[in-house]
Order: sequence, then structure tokens, then C-alpha cells
Amino acid sequence: MAHHSSDQRSYANEKTPSTAPADTDTASDPASGGFFAADYKKHEDLKSMLDGSKDSLKLEAMKRIIGMIAKGKDASDLFAAVVKNVVSKNIEIKKLVYVYLVRYAEEQQDLALLSISTFQKALKDPNQLIRASALRVLSSIRVPMIVPIMMLAIKESVNDMSPYVRKTAAHAIPKLYSLDPEQKDQLIEVIEKLLADKTTLVAGSVVNAFEEVCPDRIDLIHKNFRKLCNLLIDVEEWGQIVIINMLTRYSRTQFLDPNKADMIQEENEKSFYGSDSDKEVEEEEDADKEKDEPVKKPYVMDTDHRLLLRSVKPLLQSRNSAVVMAVAQMYHHLAPKNEVGVIAKPLVRLLRSHREVQSIVLSNIATMSAKRRGMFEPFLKSFFVRSSDPTHIRLLKLEILTNIAGETSIATILRELQTYVTSSDKDFVAATIQAIGRCASNISEVTDSCMNGLMGLMSNRDEAVVAESVVVIKKLLQMNPTEHKEIIRHMAKLADAITVPMARASILWLIGEYSDRVPKIAPDVLRKMAKDFTNEEDIVKMQILNLGAKLFLTNSKQTKLLFQYVLNLAKYDQNYDIRDRARFLRQLIFPGEKGGALSKHAKKIFLSPKPAPVLESVFKDRDHFQLGSLSHIINSKAMGYIELPNFPEELPDPSVRNVEEVRSWVSNDRPTSKKKPTRKNKSFYSSSSSEAEELSGSDVSSSEGSDSDSKSDSSSESEDSDGTSSSESDESSSSSSSDATSSDSDSSSSASSSDESDSDSDVPVKKATPKSTPSKGKASKKKKENQPASNVQLLNFDDLQGGGIGGGMLTPALATDLQGLSISNKSQGMTVSSAMFTPTQTYELLNRMNSQGLAATYRFTRNACMYSTTMVSVELNFTNSSDAVIQTIKLGESKLSSGMKLHEFPEVTNLGVGKSVSVTLGIDYGDTTQPANFEICTETRKFSVSIKAPVGELLQPISMNESDFLLQQSKLTGMNENSDNITIPEADNTEKKIIAKVAEVANVQIVPASDPQLMTFRFAAKTLSKGVVVLVTVKSSSDGKGKITSNCEKMVIGSMLVKDIKKILVKV
Repeated sequence: MAHHSSDQRSYANEKTPSTAPADTDTASDPASGGFFAADYKKHEDLKSMLDGSKDSLKLEAMKRIIGMIAKGKDASDLFAAVVKNVVSKNIEIKKLVYVYLVRYAEEQQDLALLSISTFQKALKDPNQLIRASALRVLSSIRVPMIVPIMMLAIKESVNDMSPYVRKTAAHAIPKLYSLDPEQKDQLIEVIEKLLADKTTLVAGSVVNAFEEVCPDRIDLIHKNFRKLCNLLIDVEEWGQIVIINMLTRYSRTQFLDPNKADMIQEENEKSFYGSDSDKEVEEEEDADKEKDEPVKKPYVMDTDHRLLLRSVKPLLQSRNSAVVMAVAQMYHHLAPKNEVGVIAKPLVRLLRSHREVQSIVLSNIATMSAKRRGMFEPFLKSFFVRSSDPTHIRLLKLEILTNIAGETSIATILRELQTYVTSSDKDFVAATIQAIGRCASNISEVTDSCMNGLMGLMSNRDEAVVAESVVVIKKLLQMNPTEHKEIIRHMAKLADAITVPMARASILWLIGEYSDRVPKIAPDVLRKMAKDFTNEEDIVKMQILNLGAKLFLTNSKQTKLLFQYVLNLAKYDQNYDIRDRARFLRQLIFPGEKGGALSKHAKKIFLSPKPAPVLESVFKDRDHFQLGSLSHIINSKAMGYIELPNFPEELPDPSVRNVEEVRSWVSNDRPTSKKKPTRKNKSFYSSSSSEAEELSGSDVSSSEGSDSDSKSDSSSESEDSDGTSSSESDESSSSSSSDATSSDSDSSSSASSSDESDSDSDVPVKKATPKSTPSKGKASKKKKENQPASNVQLLNFDDLQGGGIGGGMLTPALATDLQGLSISNKSQGMTVSSAMFTPTQTYELLNRMNSQGLAATYRFTRNACMYSTTMVSVELNFTNSSDAVIQTIKLGESKLSSGMKLHEFPEVTNLGVGKSVSVTLGIDYGDTTQPANFEICTETRKFSVSIKAPVGELLQPISMNESDFLLQQSKLTGMNENSDNITIPEADNTEKKIIAKVAEVANVQIVPASDPQLMTFRFAAKTLSKGVVVLVTVKSSSDGKGKITSNCEKMVIGSMLVKDIKKILVKV
């Protein structure tokens, strides 16, 4: 079709100097304005040219006619003259005639039927284009009488030697089915035959016919599943989309849910780690056998499921945005959690396309991000709103930003939202304020900051901004009204100034609901509202009535007459809802002589506690529609939409996809396929190649990795039973077996943080044992060869990770010297200083009762870390309380959140009975409050442990003068500022004790004060990982009442720091 359209465009631009004047095309055409002119030279001229005997004139006439069609002009009156030329022997004329007939055959059915014998004869033409064109015209004549002829033509074309003709036959099948649905059974036979076709040209078209005629006949796909997966990469783009959508539905009926077995896998891992000898394992197995319950096996992905995911992955680089979207929805619906992250980057790439594409992609990302927040967090800045974005794109980006907001990114997002509030787009501003409200409700650490920001917006000049702020604050206050008495009072004062009905109604509802907190103000607000009752909007009148009812029930002395006055006004209101409400309230609150049964319960009815509103994404429940579909976009089931089936509980028989006929050519490759796994396993499991794979971050290498993963899955059982190859050395066998265990566990998606990964492989970093040191050395040599040396690399201390205590570490003295080095653009007056306080508090890491006599504690030393300047130095103390020597204490696997790093401590070879040893561990928390999860391994056991640093230990003290402190503080106001009031006990309200207590809880440095008489203490620090400035101010007075203020871009750190300092200062 694309071929013909390009021909049409070229013909449309050509003029004919020999046959007609240049202006006849426009002057005599009815569409050009000369409707009443009797001279239609052009059409008469074309008819005479078509009736002539010269092929050159006929070809010229056909070019001009196709040109007219391309311009959108009607050429149907030339049908009779054109259809006669179907019998022309000139192939160029014949092709153009068929293009014309495809366009007008449906409109001029009677004339087309006259030439049906010619079309049938053309089906035998030696030229494949003529055969295909004849079939296309034949299927375009929509007359039930010729259904048998069409069916015969399709059946013959299915066996045609040309794949182009077979493709056209596949296109004709849905046309025939819509003309006569009773032909379904015969058409299914034709589709089954075409599905077996091995050419890429036919695949997309026949799957489209399958989807139109019999989408429920998945049994037709079984034998062709693997062939379609292998052909997919070479099929034309629109065919790829149809095949991917069909295979998504097919896979949901044939494969198990890869994410359902997470809990089973974790349980199996725990039991595996819990057993320290073969005897215990055997005992557990015997106990399991005694029970009648079947043992649940860990999930292993079906090889066909893996084949499908591996086949579609390269299409994420397609230039067609619809193909990328189709692959993304397949991964979302079918892939394990730890592999879905691979679609994030290609989807973000599509945001550079047209607005229409952006809109569809963003709505799909919004649905994904509602449940997979971490997947798009690394691409946060791609969702920032641009000034050129239309409103609907802006609203979608806001939705995504709110969905992916977390503790680490909330500071950046709120700073961005602050700028959006000043936009001139009213809808966008309203949505931004709602987004701030959602952030405040979802992340408790920034609730106070957001509330302060929203209160600041209430003094905005723009009334729409103030109104939306009031509505959002009302929702936030419902969640925790006790702490915000002042805000309710402030909003009561604004009731006169705000004129937007929704905002006024929200203020009145708040005052009525929490009238006990503002007992003096509430009656006065009712008085003012009653005064102007008749001029208010209906929604405000309703809330005035509710306010009156609530105040009468709690304070009848002051409000009885006011409420009766309001009821009398409402009795004669134009709106019948308000009149009904007034009658209802009067009877309920002022019952007559008989007395109403409900009036006794009036207080319970009006003043019962209301549940706080849940602020959540509107896209949260949209994923029950298939992503990328029209139904998903409009959030309603569209006509023709086929629902995505649920995964089966039991795995259907996978042997239905085995094809016996293909054995002949598979057997030729069998010798190589036997050799391949051994070669691949060697290179994949060796530590040097695994590190080399980590160095290369390209999509090609990751796809190869997934390929080898799937092969290792399929051959894992044989490897487990047979053991390692006898030709391998002891060292390589030990390393490969340990790596095999990790790869098996990872293939079943047991990693808890896999949602937040952006790469294809989420394998936890294995720490190299001393045995694999030589291979590690080789990998480091390769690394040096691949990466050119530069001066900046001298400051990259994260790469200085050695296996032992040797030259890989920094000495403490050198680390302290290097702390002063900073490439960041900070003030010159700030330099790193030593800690004011050395903590002695220890925390339990391992309890000797639960760890076979190995006890472990840890403490934060506040010294410069010897491994990297961005790491927190943690001292671990191991004590052997058992009656035997403990061998080989080392770090095992680590499962860290994104942005965190961990440097292992030197291995303890043996620990005698009653002996203790101290080692240093380095943890880069990435300025987050997330814990570091890892394993401590001995020769026989593995123990899962977790170290969470108090927020004060994530800091590094910096010395700063008072003027620099005040300058930095002025830059960190608004949402970057957190404060709280305190009352310090009299015994502790001295300069020395306040400074000592703050230094105990946070690693900060005191800023020298210009006036020591004032009880104002300033402290400065910066975060270890990112070097973000943290400022703390503690103000006190003689009576002990004071205030703590923190200023920091990382709002979570600032908020938690204030809480920790308050806790220690008020403690008696």
C-alpha cells in the first residue's frame, strides 16, 4: 500500500504539456468554482485518451486520474472508462487501473461486477503485483453474491509462490469475514495454513487476520509460537505491533505469573540459609515427606516465556514509537519485577517525539509509576514541565512526578512544584497545588513543610491559587487536625476575603467540623455568613446551614437565633435542594410537640468523626486495562476491546508448542548446541567475565546476559545433579557454583529492591573470596585498558576497593587530608573539621543466642572512613561466645537501595573462644535514611543483618563563620526549612549542655557567635554522600522556651534532624 501511495504522490505533481493546457486542471473542475460551466474539457479529454489505442495516452490519463484521487478530488464518473482498461497488456497501465479500482470498487459495485471475469483471469497473471492487485480489487467489491468467488480466490492465493500475494490474501480474509461471518470455519482453515508460513512478509498480516476472525482460537498459535518469536525482529513495524499484542494475550493463558512466586522463593532461601549441615537438610526433607502436603518448588521461568521476552527486547530500540510502546506493555504484563526496569529508558526517549505520542506515552507511564515508583525515579528530570507543553501534557507530567516522589527525590520535586505555582495556566496551578497535597499526605516527613508552603500560597494575589490551597489544606487537616489549630483560625479570618465558592465552602466545613478548637471565632463566622446568605452560591449556602446546625449542637446559647434566621432565609430560597435541607434540619434539630426519633441522635449524626480523604493517583486502578490500548487511555471499555486474561494457577502443558517437523534442521546444529552451554557457562560463571559484563552498560551486553540467564535456567537441573565439570580446577569450580546459586535465585526475582532497578540484571554484588583474587586482578587490568586515564579519576575514591587490607585502602591520615578537597560549587568559607563528640553507644547486630555463639555489635565512630570520603565509618566488634573456634568471618551478599554503596571489611580468618576482634565497614547511604541490608558469613552459616544510621551520623561537621551561615540560611527558606518549638528543662538550659546534647545526636560543628550573650546557637555540617549543606539553629530563653530550626535541601534529613534534637533537648 505504501508503494502505491508514493506513486500517487509522484503522479499528482506531474503536468502534461502535450495533451492539455496547464490551467485546465483547475479552471474546468467543478471543485474549483466553475460549477455552472457546461465545458468539462478535462474529463472528456481523459475519457477520449482512455478510449484511444495509444498506450502512452492511456498511461498519461491514468497518472492524471490517480493524481486527482491523491488530491482528494472525485473521479468516480470515470469508472466505466477506466474499468475497460483492465485487459490492457501494458503492465504499468494495469497497475494504475487496479489502484483506481481498489478505491472505487465498493462505490461502483455493478460496473465492477461486469469485469469480474477479468479479475479472475488476472489471478493467474505471471506478474505477482497484478495477481495481488486483482485479489485486492476482488475483495473490495462488497457484494454477498461473489462470496464464493472471493473464497476460492483466497484459497488459491494462499498457495501462491509469491509471499506478497499470500500477504494480500491475509488482508482479504477480514474483508470477507465482515461481508459474510458464516464463512468463519473455512477462513480459520486458511488462517491456520498461513500461520505456518515462514516468511516475515506474511506473519504480521496473518496474525492481524487471526485477531479479527478468531482471537479466541489460541490452539492455532501453539505450534507457531516459537517461529513467531524468532521472526518478530524482521517483521515490518505494524506487523510487529499486532504480533506483540497477540503474544501478550497468549502468554497470559500459557505461562505462570513470574511475580507470584516471590514469597515462596524467599521462604526457600531462608530455610536454605538456616541449615548449616547436610544432616539438618536431610532431617527437614524427611519431615516434609511425612507430611501429606506437597512441597512447593521455587518458580523457574518457562523457556518459551524467556524466549518471548528475549525476542522482543531488541525492539525497544525501534524508531516506531508504537512498537516501543507494545514491547513496554508486554514487559509490564509478563516480565519478572527485576527485569521490567529495562523499558524505562526507551519510554523516556519517546517523550522527545510529537505531542500526540507524548500524551499516550505519559498516560502509560503514569499507570506504571503508580505501582512501580522506583522504575522511573532515575529519569526524574525528564518529567519536568516545559513552558511549551500544552495543559494536558503538563497534568500528566505532574501526575508522574507525584507518583515517583520518594524520600530521596521529594526535595527536588517540591522545589520544582514551587515554580509551577506561578504559572499563568489556572488548571495547571490547581493541579500543582493538589500534587503538593498528595506529596504531603504520602510522605510524612515533609507534611509540615508542605503545609507551611500551602499556607504561604494563601497570601497569593491570584484568587484561584488561594482557593485551591484552601481545598487541599482542608484535606490535609482532616488527617491530623489536633496539631493545626492556628491554621484553622487563620483560614477563618480569610473567609471574608476569598470569593471562590468551593474554597469558602471548605473553610465553613472546617470551622463547623472543628468548632471546639475555635469556640470564639466560629459563631462570629456564622454571623457574617448569615448577613450575606442570599447572595452566596448554592454550595456555600449548604455549608452555612451545616455550620449553623453543628454550632447549635455545641453552643446553642450564642447561635440559636442566628441558626433560626438562616433556616428562615433558606426556607424561601430558589434552589429546592437548599429548601429541602432547611426543612430537614428544622425538623431534626427543632422537633415539634411529638418529638422526632432522630433528634435524640442529632449530635451523632452531625458531629461523628469523618474518615480522612485518601489522596491517591487517578491512574492507580487503570492497569486492569491492557497498557497502550484505547480502553486504557479513555479509562473505559471501548468497543472491540479484548480483556487481558489472568495468569493460570497451574502451568499448562508446554509440550503443545513442540514442533516435530522442525527436527530435520535442528539436528544439524545439535553438536554445536551441546557444546555451547559448556562454553557459555564457563565464560558466564567466571568472575573475570562477570566483572567485564558489569563494566559494559550497553543494551547489547544486557540482552546477551539475559540470553545466557535463560540458558542457565534450562540447564540448571543437570548442573545441580552432575556437579561441576571435572576438567575445571578447584578454584573455578568453587566460584562458579556460588555464582550459579546467585544466578538461580535472581532468575526467580527474589531481590526485594528489584522494582527500583533500571538495568536488565539485578544480581546482588558478590564479594570476591581470596581464591578468586587472580581473576579480579585481570578484570582490573581490562578496566584500565578500556578507560582512558584522566586527572579527575584521581579523586574518584569509590573505585579504590581492594580485596584485603593492602594498598587498596586509604590510610586514616590521608582520608582526613582529602576531606577538604571539594569540586562542588560551595562557599569558600566552609572547611571540613573534626567531630565535637565521639559516640560510645553500641548497637546489637548479631545476638549470640541466635547466631551459634557469634555476637556482633556496631558503633558509628565519626572518624574519616578509610575507604572513601563519602562513606560512614562503622566499627564492627565480633565476639566468640561459643565453645569452638569460628572460621572465616566475612561479608556476603548485599541488597542495597539505589544510590547506596558498601565496602566490605577485611576477612577475619579465625576467632578463638572468648576472643573479640574489631573491623571497619564503610557504607555510603546516598543521603537517604534507608537501612543497609547485607549478610555476614562464617564458614558454615549466613546471617542477614541490617544497619540503619541515625540521621545525625550521615553528616560531616564543617567550620563556618556567622556571616556565611546567615547567607546560606537565606538561600534555604520555604520548604527547605523545618522548625519546632521546645521547652528545655531548667537544669539543661545552659550553653555548655545545649551544645553537648546537640553534638551527641548530630555530627555538627558550632558556629562562633558574634554576641555570646544571646542564647542562640548555630551549628553547621554537610551530608557525607552528596555534600549538601545542613544548618541547625537552636534558640533558647531564660524560661527554657525556645525553637529549633533546620535548613537543608534534603527535606527528609532536615525534618528528622529537628525531631532527634528536640527529643534529646527536652529529655529530663
